[in-house]
Amino acid sequence: MLDIKILRDDPEKVKLACKNKNADVDIDRVLTLDSERRRLRGEIDELNQERKKAAQAKDIEEGKRLKGYGSELEAQLNAIETEFTTLMLSIPNLPSDDTPVGKDEAENVVLRNWGEPPEFDFVPKDHLTIGSALGLIDSEKAVQVSGVRFTYLKGAAVLLQYALAQLAFSVLTDQDELQAIIKKAKLSVSAKPFTPVAPPLMIRPDVFQKMARLEPKEERYYIPSDDAFLIGSAEHTLGPLHMGETLKEAELPARYVAFTPAFRREAGSYGKDTKGILRLHQFDKVEMESFSTPDNGLAEQDFFVALQEHFMQTLDLPYQVVMTCTGDQGDPDARHLDIETWMPGQGKYRETHSADYMTDYQARRLNTKVKRADGSLSFVHMNDATAFAVGRTLIAILENYQNADGSVTVPEALAELVGFGLLTA
Repeated sequence: MLDIKILRDDPEKVKLACKNKNADVDIDRVLTLDSERRRLRGEIDELNQERKKAAQAKDIEEGKRLKGYGSELEAQLNAIETEFTTLMLSIPNLPSDDTPVGKDEAENVVLRNWGEPPEFDFVPKDHLTIGSALGLIDSEKAVQVSGVRFTYLKGAAVLLQYALAQLAFSVLTDQDELQAIIKKAKLSVSAKPFTPVAPPLMIRPDVFQKMARLEPKEERYYIPSDDAFLIGSAEHTLGPLHMGETLKEAELPARYVAFTPAFRREAGSYGKDTKGILRLHQFDKVEMESFSTPDNGLAEQDFFVALQEHFMQTLDLPYQVVMTCTGDQGDPDARHLDIETWMPGQGKYRETHSADYMTDYQARRLNTKVKRADGSLSFVHMNDATAFAVGRTLIAILENYQNADGSVTVPEALAELVGFGLLTA
């Protein structure tokens, strides 16, 4: 949620942000409601003073009259507050100054590239062809059991999945490793390790709303009997970890990492990526979340991106870092970067990682604050980012490391963990 002071001080800036983020919100109506709620609150305060005077004077009739009038004002205020809050919750976060303005992903901007796409002396296959031939992917049986956009991963693919998670956790919990990454990226941030968390896979609707990730609801799996949603990513339940709390400045940054399934209905993607494991209803992710002071929030996002690049470079996978434009950002995002990895089977880069910086937008809704060393209070700034989207990383490995005989070479960093260096039928 935006700070109402921003709206009062510079409504045109908020209107422009809504336009650029394709959000249809009546900002003038919000300001009108804000003015009305402040007026009514003032009247109610004055009325309460008059009621005290009537009580002191033992004027029962006047007390009854004022009580009745007060009830009317409270009813008006409650109606206005409800509409005001609904509209405030629909206003997206303001994009950062360096976020490019654009309508959709076609106008995202590539910031940098790393690595060269491999050259093959044969026609490269796509991951489904490779995975099926090696007995790693079984989509046909999954369709019979669970429906479309589900899959079975088998054998070495499963071992590689857990090796990816192990690789991520070993780095994120090692202060020396983190310090080396920070030094290489020339950043000035804390090397405080991440705390591993096994979070709930279900979330209450009101908390999902506070995270500003409930919409679009058609993307979510809802369980009516429990009045709960399945999470679409681990940050959905990592973000509320400090809901309603005030942290001490010395405790920040507070960083967390989780490896969980993620559930998405992919309601808006009919006909897209229907084959293979690129776009599934259920997949696994290693996700990072952090809470920081406002002055460190942006640097924290740069650190998260540096971690993502470290993981891709460790696997020697070619990628590009992309700054998403206003029209491709989520509502709570102030700054959103993606890493897109080269997929030879498709002949293009595809998104494998995202890094979202929300400033205090989520924290304001969650009421997560920090008490500064000088005693002042402010809302924390929040970041979340992908360490590994496991399925998409497996795609990149299968396609970039494929060999002419149908085998796949295992990246050295993973081979050390799984104990084999080649995938064969």
